[in-house]
Amino acid sequence: MKASEIIVGLDIGTTKIAAIVGRRNELGKIEILGHGKTESIGVKRGVVSNIENTVNSIRTAIEEASQKAGVNIKYVNVGIAGQHIKSIQHRGGIIRENYDNEISKSDVETLLNNMYNLNMSPGEEIIDVIAQEYIVDDEQGIKQPVGMLGNSLEANFHIIIGQTTAAKNIFKCVTKADLEVVDLILEPIASAEAVLSEEEKEAGVVLVDIGGGTTDMAIFQDGIIRHTAVIPFGGDVITEDVKEGCTIIRKHAEELKVKFGSALASENRSDEIVAIPGLRGRPPKEISLKNLASIIQARMEEIVEHVYYEIKNSGYEKKLIAGIVLTGGGALLKHITQLTEFITGMDTRIGYPNEHLSNDVSEELASPMYATGIGLVIEGMKRYYQETEKETSFKEEKIDEEEEESHEAEEKTPRSMNFLKKIQDFFEKDDI
Repeated sequence: MKASEIIVGLDIGTTKIAAIVGRRNELGKIEILGHGKTESIGVKRGVVSNIENTVNSIRTAIEEASQKAGVNIKYVNVGIAGQHIKSIQHRGGIIRENYDNEISKSDVETLLNNMYNLNMSPGEEIIDVIAQEYIVDDEQGIKQPVGMLGNSLEANFHIIIGQTTAAKNIFKCVTKADLEVVDLILEPIASAEAVLSEEEKEAGVVLVDIGGGTTDMAIFQDGIIRHTAVIPFGGDVITEDVKEGCTIIRKHAEELKVKFGSALASENRSDEIVAIPGLRGRPPKEISLKNLASIIQARMEEIVEHVYYEIKNSGYEKKLIAGIVLTGGGALLKHITQLTEFITGMDTRIGYPNEHLSNDVSEELASPMYATGIGLVIEGMKRYYQETEKETSFKEEKIDEEEEESHEAEEKTPRSMNFLKKIQDFFEKDDI
């Protein structure tokens, strides 16, 4: 296999930074060659708050992954999240001059690229544009318009918007760690690639990725992404609540949450007690597991209610047959599926990222905690092959087209590079 087929996903999270190296094997499954993980010190709620600390953490994770995989890592697909992310629906269209010819891939590209020129609020940029369905001469619901005849080509788009500065800070950290960004990928989209099946996306499903700083959401229906949202709460807020409620230090609060935490107080008996070591010669502190669960349940209810509000807001509440899939580190909390089902009334399961992985993957990596990192590898691979295919068909189209048309085609920028190109140009100008 060529080295270019090795894809690296870099998940810059609030609690951990994970680098995962993978490639597709002959059976079409993802083979994980190596991974590295380190504590994330310079990130808060998905946004970089300390450049130097984040750069050091990235370097540590990349070095570990590089050693395990036995490859030199230079290019990475980076996840982007944070409370600044939002999404809008938009319809765009073009009128074709040569409507006697079939709709080509370059027509679809032109339509997609036009969406990047929409006016945004100051300080905001379009991160990604996802076509949901196409309309050819008022014929609705077309998923693949290439090859059809038509005068007008329109599409409904799902447009993901983020703060330019937040994206620039991520880009700066990765560049300072001597790496190059291939693509910035929205984290809930990556997680969805890792844990959802095509049947679930077709039937209608909500992916909820409970991370340390944020809870990311993506709603799919009829195989199309319909809604994305980022809720500014995650596992860290629960840890803070436990710390305050039990008057213990943060380290002990995190350990308590992970080992004994539960999202349902009713599932714990009041006589179950756990002792926490006292500080500097002080006696151990006794904490009731029922009280601990009450603190966790209160915050988890708030997070799930936010999720349910977003589901209702999307307008797809009654069309989600496959219910909710929980993933991310927060999904490992005991009784979380029962609480989610109780609040939303929707079927809920925990999503493990092992559906697309080869059989020899370690148990550690098959945890919901690594859903985003593995998803970045899968999505990065998908985009790599799409880009390769696009370039091949683009060359073929240029040979077939007249000279003038081919000249126009040369000037088009690939879709996924638009936002990234702007950021790269910004840093190049700075260097000058």
